[in-house]
Amino acid sequence: MEKLTIQEEEAMLYIWELDSCFVKDIVAKYKKPVPPYTTVASIVKNLERKQYVRATRVGNTYQYTPLIRESEYKRTFMSGFVRNYFENSYKEMVSFFAKEQKISTNDLKDIIDMIEKGKE
Repeated sequence: MEKLTIQEEEAMLYIWELDSCFVKDIVAKYKKPVPPYTTVASIVKNLERKQYVRATRVGNTYQYTPLIRESEYKRTFMSGFVRNYFENSYKEMVSFFAKEQKISTNDLKDIIDMIEKGKE
């Protein structure tokens, strides 16, 4: 799975949200300033080339559907992130965010509760 650029990730988030869409639908999701239609169309073409979306011709345009689930993308790239920056240790990652005060004690307790519920 090829890594996406920031612009491609943003477009992909909209495509996952919409599930099946046209470029105009994706453009409508952007906040101001909205990128030009042609820019978004180019980004979506790159996503098709990278095999993240499938294009189906509908009249004079194309309808796009995701080929990769959002959860699959997140799992793949989070694993690489943890491996590259935290010595392949999720514990190190959580510890880093706790030390940087990016995660609170209550958040940590919530995470522990979620983990424990998942084991049931």
